[in-house]
Amino acid sequence: MLNDLHNYYLNKDEPNKSCLLALRSIILEQDTEVTETQKWGMPCFCYKKKMFCYLWTDKKTGGPYILMVEGKYLDHPKLEQGDRSRMKIFRVNPNIDLPVKTIENILQKALDLYRKGIIIIKA
Repeated sequence: MLNDLHNYYLNKDEPNKSCLLALRSIILEQDTEVTETQKWGMPCFCYKKKMFCYLWTDKKTGGPYILMVEGKYLDHPKLEQGDRSRMKIFRVNPNIDLPVKTIENILQKALDLYRKGIIIIKA
């Protein structure tokens, strides 16, 4: 599975490859309890084994985004709900510098949902 996960990134064309790898690093740096796995063919990031975000690319635009699993609890102007009831996405332009502070802010708010018990983590 680890090879499949690495291949997900390596098989992307630039600039998406570099962008997704940078997003991966940012996500993993947010908390020592954040781990990476693969679900439905895409990188999935878990907090204490509970899914909290994914990395993916838009089928229409090809642009990368972070999908926040419990997005309905997150209020941020850069998050898009679309027609999703639970999840929200944060689109990233791979051709410009990443808005690291914004990304970290959204990720920390998402992790706080789990840390504060708003989203229950089974023991």
